[in-house]
Amino acid sequence: MANASAKRIASQNETTVKTLKLGMILPTITSLVLRFLFRRSSLPPSKGSVVIYIITFFPGFFLSNYLIKNGTPRRDPTTGTLISYGEDLSQPGVTEWCFDVLYITWTCQIGSGAFGEWFWWLYLVIPLYAVFKLWTSVISPMVLGRGTSTPTEDTPDKTATSKRQEKLRKRQEKGDPRVRVQTGRK
Repeated sequence: MANASAKRIASQNETTVKTLKLGMILPTITSLVLRFLFRRSSLPPSKGSVVIYIITFFPGFFLSNYLIKNGTPRRDPTTGTLISYGEDLSQPGVTEWCFDVLYITWTCQIGSGAFGEWFWWLYLVIPLYAVFKLWTSVISPMVLGRGTSTPTEDTPDKTATSKRQEKLRKRQEKGDPRVRVQTGRK
């Protein structure tokens, strides 16, 4: 069973790695084609747009290589058997955020080719989201305090009873002989 799971993850990772490799080339080509088709006046691209492209290319390049390195399954060269399936690239957390940054980068590259340089403003979503996560998970609890009035699992609500307890209580009130009243023994 575990072997089937490893094969499934390896297969998903291989597909994702192919997509990542295409994602390093395809947005650039698509951007140039869209610029040629819809915005010929912007050819050749201005120095500012080239600088923005290069600045945003490097985080995308490093994140893509990081994900490819961690997600590439290793196989035995002679037999082709799976040695390691790599890290699961569909896991939440940092891996998911890496993909988010890549997708936004690719969207900005293609969008700037089709609509103009103003589309790079979408890239501000990344630091804004980082500030939001930092505020909600670190700063806000420290500044506003952690004292909440909601009960937790450690401090159960005294009035809450289960359906079974409620049913037994009603039987006891009716005087049902099946329900024994237990007294606390000392």
